[in-house]
Amino acid sequence: MRTCPVCDSVIAGRIDKIFCSVKCKSICQYERRQSKEVFYLEVDRQLKTNRKLLKTYSYKGYTTVQKAELINDGFNPNFFTHYWKNKRGDVYLFVYDYGFLDLEKSGKSKYLIVMWQKYMEKKA
Repeated sequence: MRTCPVCDSVIAGRIDKIFCSVKCKSICQYERRQSKEVFYLEVDRQLKTNRKLLKTYSYKGYTTVQKAELINDGFNPNFFTHYWKNKRGDVYLFVYDYGFLDLEKSGKSKYLIVMWQKYMEKKA
């Protein structure tokens, strides 16, 4: 006896049939699509939150902020859109047009927040 993975009713018909009806097949496909979209929506939401926080703290375009303060406001440094490496080898992680660099100053963990500049573009 085969059962439908959506409604657990008995499946009648072909041997390779997976769902009991077109409705159950549609429900299953919809749920799969929604689970994928939820992931992308969560990533997009975090990226927007990160950018908003970086913009708020970087009112001058170049600011140093304590790491704990930014993280307490909802910032997640694991979400960024791209990176830029300067001549000294420092890697700035960017969230759209605002970037941050992990620093250790005076024994305190901080982020240096910068805005994207024209000179940061790659030259081909």
